[in-house]
Amino acid sequence: MTYQRLLDEGYTSSQIFRPSWGSKICAACNNHSGSEEVPVRNAINTAINNSCTGKIDVIGHSMGVTLAAKTIISEGRADKVDAFIGIAGAYRGLWSCGRYPFNVTTSTCGQDGLSVSSPFLDWLYGKEIASRIYSIKSYADQVVCGTGVCTVGGVHSSRIEGEIESFTYTYGHFGLQKYTVSRQYALLD
Repeated sequence: MTYQRLLDEGYTSSQIFRPSWGSKICAACNNHSGSEEVPVRNAINTAINNSCTGKIDVIGHSMGVTLAAKTIISEGRADKVDAFIGIAGAYRGLWSCGRYPFNVTTSTCGQDGLSVSSPFLDWLYGKEIASRIYSIKSYADQVVCGTGVCTVGGVHSSRIEGEIESFTYTYGHFGLQKYTVSRQYALLD
């Protein structure tokens, strides 16, 4: 949906990078350390190197939000990212993973994963990732709000520290990606 909208608005396929990362059959096997990072790092660095302005925009969904943020920070590329749009990310953690170190024992929920207060999320929190940061969230998100609780410390888990604005919709986890394409595109300007 987002890809097609960007093409319809005049972007070329060579200007849009969609890294394929992680296990497609075992979501609980994915985390923010190891093979998941390589395609994201390559896409971000290639996009920056091919940018005519030297800046890029990043749109991430779900774990792609925190994985892109980690890559931007680790690569020292925050000054090269204009807009960062996080859709249905668990930037503050997932209660379905538990609170670290008493977390669910999967890669997704471990020290490099999305358990509340994991070493990874504590490291990520508050670091600069872009000039403009936005989040798109829902209180009907089956993943971020999987336990019925969407907030961590009284703040929706999809909200990103330093964001300019956060947008709330009634869609579920994948609906946020699919049905907010117009908002995503508008935030790029």
